[in-house]
Amino acid sequence: MSPIKTFDERFSVLVGNYGSGKTELAIALARAARGRVALVDLDIVNPYFRSAERSALLSGEGVEVFMPSFAMSTVDIPALPAELMKVFQQPYDRVIIDVGGDDTGAVALGGFAPAIRPVRSEMRVYYVVNACRPFSATPEVIAEMFGLVAARARLTPDALVNNTNLQQQTTPEVLAQGHAIVCQAAQTLGVPVAFASGLEGMQSALPPGTPYFAFEPVMLPEWMEDCP
Repeated sequence: MSPIKTFDERFSVLVGNYGSGKTELAIALARAARGRVALVDLDIVNPYFRSAERSALLSGEGVEVFMPSFAMSTVDIPALPAELMKVFQQPYDRVIIDVGGDDTGAVALGGFAPAIRPVRSEMRVYYVVNACRPFSATPEVIAEMFGLVAARARLTPDALVNNTNLQQQTTPEVLAQGHAIVCQAAQTLGVPVAFASGLEGMQSALPPGTPYFAFEPVMLPEWMEDCP
Protein backbone atom coordinates (compact mmCIF):
# COMPACT_ATOMS: atom_id res chain seq x y z
CA MET A 1 0.00 0.00 0.00
CA SER A 2 1.49 3.33 -1.02
CA PRO A 3 0.46 6.51 0.76
CA ILE A 4 -1.79 8.98 -1.04
CA LYS A 5 -1.10 12.69 -1.21
CA THR A 6 -3.46 14.10 1.37
CA PHE A 7 -5.41 17.29 0.65
CA ASP A 8 -3.88 17.98 -2.77
CA GLU A 9 -7.09 16.80 -4.45
CA ARG A 10 -9.75 19.12 -5.83
CA PHE A 11 -12.63 16.99 -4.54
CA SER A 12 -12.60 15.41 -1.06
CA VAL A 13 -15.46 13.01 -0.32
CA LEU A 14 -16.08 11.82 3.24
CA VAL A 15 -18.04 8.61 3.83
CA GLY A 16 -18.32 6.31 6.82
CA ASN A 17 -20.39 4.95 9.65
CA TYR A 18 -22.75 6.91 11.88
CA GLY A 19 -20.86 8.80 14.56
CA SER A 20 -17.56 8.70 12.70
CA GLY A 21 -17.26 12.48 12.79
CA LYS A 22 -17.51 12.98 9.03
CA THR A 23 -19.40 16.24 9.33
CA GLU A 24 -17.02 17.80 11.85
CA LEU A 25 -14.10 16.79 9.66
CA ALA A 26 -15.80 18.08 6.51
CA ILE A 27 -16.42 21.46 8.11
CA ALA A 28 -12.83 21.66 9.36
CA LEU A 29 -11.40 20.75 5.95
CA ALA A 30 -13.59 23.37 4.26
CA ARG A 31 -12.54 26.06 6.74
CA ALA A 32 -8.86 25.20 6.26
CA ALA A 33 -9.03 25.21 2.46
CA ARG A 34 -7.94 28.14 0.32
CA GLY A 35 -9.37 29.66 -2.84
CA ARG A 36 -12.95 29.16 -3.94
CA VAL A 37 -14.31 26.48 -1.61
CA ALA A 38 -17.60 24.58 -1.57
CA LEU A 39 -19.01 22.25 1.07
CA VAL A 40 -21.72 19.88 -0.13
CA ASP A 41 -23.99 18.43 2.55
CA LEU A 42 -25.32 15.12 1.22
CA ASP A 43 -26.53 13.84 4.59
CA ILE A 44 -30.06 12.73 3.77
CA VAL A 45 -30.25 10.44 6.80
CA ASN A 46 -29.02 11.96 10.06
CA PRO A 47 -30.89 15.07 11.27
CA TYR A 48 -28.53 15.84 14.16
CA PHE A 49 -25.12 16.47 12.62
CA ARG A 50 -25.82 18.20 9.33
CA SER A 51 -23.19 20.67 8.20
CA ALA A 52 -26.12 22.84 7.13
CA GLU A 53 -26.44 23.77 10.80
CA ARG A 54 -23.18 25.71 10.49
CA SER A 55 -23.91 27.25 7.10
CA ALA A 56 -23.81 30.79 8.52
CA LEU A 57 -20.37 30.22 10.03
CA LEU A 58 -19.07 28.71 6.80
CA SER A 59 -20.60 31.35 4.56
CA GLY A 60 -19.09 34.05 6.76
CA GLU A 61 -15.67 32.53 6.09
CA GLY A 62 -16.23 32.42 2.34
CA VAL A 63 -17.26 28.77 2.02
CA GLU A 64 -20.19 28.15 -0.32
CA VAL A 65 -22.58 25.61 1.21
CA PHE A 66 -24.78 23.34 -0.88
CA MET A 67 -27.42 21.13 0.68
CA PRO A 68 -30.63 19.27 -0.14
CA SER A 69 -33.58 21.64 -0.20
CA PHE A 70 -35.13 19.86 2.81
CA ALA A 71 -32.06 20.23 5.05
CA MET A 72 -32.80 21.93 8.38
CA SER A 73 -36.49 20.99 7.98
CA THR A 74 -38.54 18.09 9.32
CA VAL A 75 -38.54 16.37 5.92
CA ASP A 76 -36.14 13.51 5.28
CA ILE A 77 -36.40 12.28 1.70
CA PRO A 78 -33.59 11.40 -0.73
CA ALA A 79 -34.30 14.23 -3.20
CA LEU A 80 -31.19 15.97 -4.50
CA PRO A 81 -31.73 19.26 -6.35
CA ALA A 82 -30.02 19.87 -9.67
CA GLU A 83 -28.27 22.87 -8.11
CA LEU A 84 -25.83 20.47 -6.46
CA MET A 85 -24.43 19.65 -9.89
CA LYS A 86 -22.91 23.13 -9.87
CA VAL A 87 -19.92 21.95 -7.84
CA PHE A 88 -18.88 19.60 -10.65
CA GLN A 89 -19.32 22.20 -13.36
CA GLN A 90 -17.75 25.36 -11.98
CA PRO A 91 -14.05 26.06 -11.24
CA TYR A 92 -13.92 25.50 -7.49
CA ASP A 93 -10.46 25.10 -6.00
CA ARG A 94 -11.70 22.72 -3.31
CA VAL A 95 -14.98 20.84 -2.94
CA ILE A 96 -15.68 18.93 0.28
CA ILE A 97 -18.57 16.45 0.09
CA ASP A 98 -20.09 15.22 3.37
CA VAL A 99 -22.02 12.00 2.74
CA GLY A 100 -24.65 10.55 5.07
CA GLY A 101 -23.80 7.66 7.35
CA ASP A 102 -23.60 4.00 6.45
CA ASP A 103 -24.63 2.44 3.15
CA THR A 104 -28.06 4.10 3.32
CA GLY A 105 -26.58 7.58 3.18
CA ALA A 106 -24.11 6.56 0.49
CA VAL A 107 -27.00 6.08 -1.94
CA ALA A 108 -27.12 9.86 -2.39
CA LEU A 109 -23.52 9.89 -3.59
CA GLY A 110 -24.28 7.08 -6.03
CA GLY A 111 -26.77 9.36 -7.72
CA PHE A 112 -23.91 11.59 -8.82
CA ALA A 113 -21.91 8.80 -10.48
CA PRO A 114 -22.23 10.25 -14.02
CA ALA A 115 -20.93 13.65 -12.83
CA ILE A 116 -18.14 12.08 -10.77
CA ARG A 117 -16.62 9.92 -13.51
CA PRO A 118 -15.04 12.83 -15.45
CA VAL A 119 -13.41 14.25 -12.29
CA ARG A 120 -12.54 11.00 -10.52
CA SER A 121 -8.80 11.56 -11.07
CA GLU A 122 -9.14 14.85 -9.15
CA MET A 123 -11.01 13.22 -6.26
CA ARG A 124 -10.10 11.36 -3.08
CA VAL A 125 -12.76 9.40 -1.22
CA TYR A 126 -11.99 9.01 2.49
CA TYR A 127 -13.68 6.38 4.66
CA VAL A 128 -13.74 8.01 8.10
CA VAL A 129 -13.56 5.73 11.15
CA ASN A 130 -14.25 6.39 14.80
CA ALA A 131 -13.26 3.11 16.43
CA CYS A 132 -15.12 4.10 19.61
CA ARG A 133 -18.46 3.80 17.82
CA PRO A 134 -20.58 0.66 17.37
CA PHE A 135 -19.98 -1.22 14.10
CA SER A 136 -16.51 0.37 13.83
CA ALA A 137 -14.73 -1.21 16.78
CA THR A 138 -12.97 -4.06 14.95
CA PRO A 139 -11.10 -4.36 11.65
CA GLU A 140 -13.62 -6.95 10.48
CA VAL A 141 -16.72 -4.80 10.89
CA ILE A 142 -14.93 -1.76 9.43
CA ALA A 143 -14.06 -3.78 6.33
CA GLU A 144 -17.62 -5.08 6.04
CA MET A 145 -19.18 -1.62 6.23
CA PHE A 146 -16.52 -0.27 3.84
CA GLY A 147 -17.73 -2.75 1.23
CA LEU A 148 -21.40 -1.90 1.76
CA VAL A 149 -20.74 1.84 1.46
CA ALA A 150 -18.64 1.37 -1.68
CA ALA A 151 -21.41 -0.65 -3.34
CA ARG A 152 -24.18 1.84 -2.53
CA ALA A 153 -22.07 4.91 -3.35
CA ARG A 154 -20.87 3.31 -6.60
CA LEU A 155 -17.46 4.63 -5.58
CA THR A 156 -14.70 2.77 -3.75
CA PRO A 157 -12.96 4.80 -1.02
CA ASP A 158 -9.29 5.52 -1.70
CA ALA A 159 -8.16 5.53 1.92
CA LEU A 160 -9.18 5.29 5.57
CA VAL A 161 -9.04 8.12 8.07
CA ASN A 162 -8.59 7.52 11.79
CA ASN A 163 -10.95 9.94 13.51
CA THR A 164 -11.29 7.93 16.73
CA ASN A 165 -12.61 10.10 19.54
CA LEU A 166 -14.73 10.32 22.67
CA GLN A 167 -15.65 13.98 22.17
CA GLN A 168 -13.86 16.13 24.75
CA GLN A 169 -12.92 13.03 26.75
CA THR A 170 -10.52 11.90 24.03
CA THR A 171 -6.95 11.13 25.10
CA PRO A 172 -3.89 10.41 22.95
CA GLU A 173 -4.17 6.78 24.04
CA VAL A 174 -7.75 6.56 22.73
CA LEU A 175 -6.61 7.92 19.37
CA ALA A 176 -3.66 5.51 19.29
CA GLN A 177 -5.82 2.48 20.08
CA GLY A 178 -8.17 3.47 17.28
CA HIS A 179 -5.25 3.95 14.93
CA ALA A 180 -4.10 0.38 15.45
CA ILE A 181 -7.59 -0.90 14.59
CA VAL A 182 -7.85 1.35 11.52
CA CYS A 183 -4.43 0.23 10.28
CA GLN A 184 -5.45 -3.42 10.57
CA ALA A 185 -8.62 -2.72 8.60
CA ALA A 186 -6.61 -0.87 5.95
CA GLN A 187 -4.30 -3.86 5.57
CA THR A 188 -7.29 -6.16 5.10
CA LEU A 189 -8.82 -3.84 2.51
CA GLY A 190 -5.58 -3.07 0.70
CA VAL A 191 -5.92 0.70 1.02
CA PRO A 192 -3.74 3.20 2.93
CA VAL A 193 -4.55 5.16 6.07
CA ALA A 194 -4.39 8.71 4.74
CA PHE A 195 -4.18 10.49 8.08
CA ALA A 196 -5.45 10.70 11.63
CA SER A 197 -7.51 13.64 12.83
CA GLY A 198 -8.75 15.14 16.07
CA LEU A 199 -8.07 17.72 18.72
CA GLU A 200 -4.83 19.66 18.85
CA GLY A 201 -2.10 17.76 20.69
CA MET A 202 -3.73 14.33 20.45
CA GLN A 203 -1.14 12.96 18.01
CA SER A 204 1.58 12.41 20.60
CA ALA A 205 0.81 8.68 20.95
CA LEU A 206 0.64 7.98 17.20
CA PRO A 207 3.51 6.32 15.31
CA PRO A 208 6.17 8.87 14.29
CA GLY A 209 5.47 10.47 10.94
CA THR A 210 1.73 9.77 10.96
CA PRO A 211 -0.01 12.62 9.07
CA TYR A 212 -2.30 14.43 11.49
CA PHE A 213 -5.03 16.99 10.85
CA ALA A 214 -5.89 18.91 14.01
CA PHE A 215 -9.14 20.83 14.29
CA GLU A 216 -11.52 22.27 16.87
CA PRO A 217 -15.06 20.84 16.70
CA VAL A 218 -17.86 23.35 16.13
CA MET A 219 -20.80 20.98 16.52
CA LEU A 220 -22.24 18.98 19.38
CA PRO A 221 -25.07 16.48 19.60
CA GLU A 222 -28.22 18.36 20.53
CA TRP A 223 -28.25 16.54 23.88
CA MET A 224 -24.83 18.05 24.70
CA GLU A 225 -25.36 21.63 23.54
CA ASP A 226 -26.45 22.84 26.98
CA CYS A 227 -23.64 21.05 28.80
CA PRO A 228 -20.81 23.12 30.32
